[in-house]
Amino acid sequence: MINLEPPKKAGALINQAYQAASHVLRPISRKYDRAEHAYPSELDMFAAVLDGLNSSGEGGAGAAGVRRNEKEQAKGNRNGGNLSTVLGTIEMCWGDVALLLSMPRQGLGNAAIASVANDEQLARFGKLWAAMAITEPDCGSDSAAITTTAVEDGDSYLLNGEKIFVTSGQRADAVVVWATLDKSKGRAAIKSFVVEKGTPGFEVVRLEHKLGIRASDTAVLRFDNCRVPKENLLGSPEIDTKKGFAGVMQTFDNTRPLVAAMAVGLARAALEETGRILAEAGVTVDYDQPANNQHAAAAAYLELEADYEAAYLLTLESAWMADNRKPNSLQASMAKAKAGRSVVDITLKCVELAGAFGYSEESLLEKWARDSKILDIFEGTQQIQQLIVARRVLGKTSSELK
Repeated sequence: MINLEPPKKAGALINQAYQAASHVLRPISRKYDRAEHAYPSELDMFAAVLDGLNSSGEGGAGAAGVRRNEKEQAKGNRNGGNLSTVLGTIEMCWGDVALLLSMPRQGLGNAAIASVANDEQLARFGKLWAAMAITEPDCGSDSAAITTTAVEDGDSYLLNGEKIFVTSGQRADAVVVWATLDKSKGRAAIKSFVVEKGTPGFEVVRLEHKLGIRASDTAVLRFDNCRVPKENLLGSPEIDTKKGFAGVMQTFDNTRPLVAAMAVGLARAALEETGRILAEAGVTVDYDQPANNQHAAAAAYLELEADYEAAYLLTLESAWMADNRKPNSLQASMAKAKAGRSVVDITLKCVELAGAFGYSEESLLEKWARDSKILDIFEGTQQIQQLIVARRVLGKTSSELK
């Protein structure tokens, strides 16, 4: 039996992350939502604290990734760094999702490096702030359709292509870029490369204006004969058509629980604020009475809480499985799908329940409703997650079930 309550040893981490979210992130949340593309300088000192948490192996935010240490022989159920990272991310995103994404060295590129880099690459790239560049103008949810190329040239690869919607694409020190070694060999030829800022041929084209997570910069990147050392390729350079896309797609299994955790933290923030507003309005939520015997607003609130709880437990399960070196592709996609859809439903309903106050800038509810939508889109859309879950449950390949 898996106990999905937070382990006692994570109590100090959860409290520390909550205090940071409450006293550092939440107070400046509205400020940087209004000041889109302005760098939140208040985060610099705080990022150093998270560096210490992540380097200790206990996790703290998104950068720790989901790393399976095959040398470590797990004995019984283990609650390790992956679960701690998810728990810390939940607390931090209770404060502000965009500000967590804006924090140096806490990006999804860092999670990918932490998850799949070898020891030498970890030593070289571990202290960089890394973004993740996957999506292209003609390639969205279908990552296998990537057209950015990496052509071997001596002891380097030449990268050519364009990437869009790159979170922290301007601010980060490096970008983890997905590119194909050979288009004719399909999915198996797609690899990820660490490209550092300042590399000739690497250009930040523009920044996007967005519906939500405005504190986080989102960039368009271009690579024009960008020369990248061979040792910057993450994973094996071999094109294994039998293994297919599995190697590079493992990155998603590693980062989807973290995005699910972001959604869970944001949903909890909205529920807590809405609960406070309902209480002030004289609406009592009674957990000892059936929902259909209560005020309509209370019944709606109970339904939202149940949705939140399901997303929360699925997210913890996917991280727990990684800690215990169990394949978690199905669970990671289930958690991402459930949390991504739930946070959108929850935040929009919370705006509705709060009435005019929820729709105004007097409350953060309207901001959270805008922020929530991206959590259902990036790292694989709702539809893609459901497709992955269907393939895993039915035992179908990507060619058999599209």
